[in-house]
Amino acid sequence: MANNDTAAAAPSEGGPAADAPASDGTAPAGNGPGAAPGPGAGQAAGEGGASTPAATVPAERLAEVESELATARGEAERLREQAMRAMADADNVRKRAERDLENAHKYALERFVNELLPVKDSLELGLAAAADGATADDIRQGTEMTARMLAAAIEKFGVKELDPRGEAFNPELHQAMTTREAGGAAPGTVLEVVQKGYLLNDRLVRPALVVVSR
Repeated sequence: MANNDTAAAAPSEGGPAADAPASDGTAPAGNGPGAAPGPGAGQAAGEGGASTPAATVPAERLAEVESELATARGEAERLREQAMRAMADADNVRKRAERDLENAHKYALERFVNELLPVKDSLELGLAAAADGATADDIRQGTEMTARMLAAAIEKFGVKELDPRGEAFNPELHQAMTTREAGGAAPGTVLEVVQKGYLLNDRLVRPALVVVSR
């Protein structure tokens, strides 16, 4: 009986001993609770497990970009509308300026015409009076009154009359028609005004036609 127990405890000849340590001292690889995981265990766990938070970053960034793009489009549309309004306002100002300039050219003489109309009325009244048998003295007085009205009307618009009789000849304002001897006048004196001259706001419109002493 003792020999049989000894034979049972001994390993079979030629077979590996179960749970025997390796010759280099390392623990045997096994499937027990204390066995170290293999090199592919972590990769397999990662592939089979849930998504990590890093996987949601692109979607969040895409939402931010879309929001920024929508904001930029809204700002661009606002600026476009603002530019269109500015262009429309500028066009309206240009058209209004052109219209005002056209009206200024067309109606620049409106005030002047209003001042001349009473002069025309006075002339017509004088003609009607002459036709009704008015005396020469009445016609003369009416004509003088009309002449004063005309002088006052043009004076309101900067027209000044040149009547240089007895003044020294001024070639910038006077035009000599002829010269003649005058014992009582110094040479170069205006003896006679053939036609009066006129200034418009101190600018010569027509020189006075004169006779000058020599």
